[in-house]
Amino acid sequence: MSSDEDFSLVTDPEPSEDSLEGVKASIKEYKKKFDDLQQEQTELADATKDSRDLVDQCNKRIEKLTQDLKEDESSYRDQLADAKEKLDALKQEESDIRMEIQKTQAAIEEEEAQNANLKEQSDVFSAMPERSFIFKGSTGDSEKWRTFEMKPHIIYPMEGGTALITFEEEDVARNILTMKKHTVDLGGECSVTVEARPVFLMLPRVVEIDSKVCPRRILISNLPKMDIESLMNKLEIYFSKKKHGGGEVEHCEFMPDSGTVVITFVDSNIAKGLTEKEFHEVKLQTNCHTVRVTPFLNGEITTLETKFTMCPRTVLLTGIPNIMEQETFQDELEIHFQKNGNGGGEIEAFLYNPLGQNNEAIFSSSSSDTQE
Repeated sequence: MSSDEDFSLVTDPEPSEDSLEGVKASIKEYKKKFDDLQQEQTELADATKDSRDLVDQCNKRIEKLTQDLKEDESSYRDQLADAKEKLDALKQEESDIRMEIQKTQAAIEEEEAQNANLKEQSDVFSAMPERSFIFKGSTGDSEKWRTFEMKPHIIYPMEGGTALITFEEEDVARNILTMKKHTVDLGGECSVTVEARPVFLMLPRVVEIDSKVCPRRILISNLPKMDIESLMNKLEIYFSKKKHGGGEVEHCEFMPDSGTVVITFVDSNIAKGLTEKEFHEVKLQTNCHTVRVTPFLNGEITTLETKFTMCPRTVLLTGIPNIMEQETFQDELEIHFQKNGNGGGEIEAFLYNPLGQNNEAIFSSSSSDTQE
């Protein structure tokens, strides 16, 4: 062969799809793909089943967790309500305890104040001026001495054209009030008609007095018998000097019922020092005399209950005209109401107040209901 000759490689041609081998090959390939698809479908079905099982498990777990959460919420809600109720109870208990503490503190303060007041009263009473008493052998029921007697001094305002009459007998006053209208003959054809009315006075029914130490007054006792004016002058001079512990004196008063002297200072820081020293040497006559200085008690009314009481022997005459001289008219009225024929009787006191004047009648304690 020459070098110019061409060589070619002859291979077997691929089978055609239309050929039997091509169809077999396609079937084999499609079968393999089918098997792969079936395998994938099986795996996918298994995965789907596993997913569904997992979802079911998750749902069941979610339901269980939801139920547990609801139960926990209900339990926590109940616990919170119980805790709130206990907290409210504790707050109420705390409030009650605070109130009790406040009440106790107030009671303690009141007790301490009362004890201090009692101690002050005890110190005052122990420092009261000494007085001598003699027992003469008479005794009485102690129940009768629990109250004290007050002397009435009642001011009764009178309008013009009125008169007050106090009879000696209560029956006469009742008779005059029963008759009510009275015609008083003034002589000739002249007469006046007056009206009798009861007199009501406001009297104390219950009186309670609290005594306290006066910060500006002192009570001086153990004094010699001497001229009162000279005594008060010497005491005022002595207790007005700072070297004796005194100060400026505002007022000096002698108490005749007890034979003591009350001095009132301008400042309120003087009396205490003098009462603490208690005994003072004062030159009253030719020689020095020892006087005793004690606290002065002020009385303050803490309870006052009153009642209206009708005077049993006094009546008020109203509607009296101003037609003649006051003294003459008063005599005519008094004469009229003294006569038994006019329903009157013996008169203890008579006070006439003409029209245009405003006077005051004073009821005192000289008898059951007298007037001035």
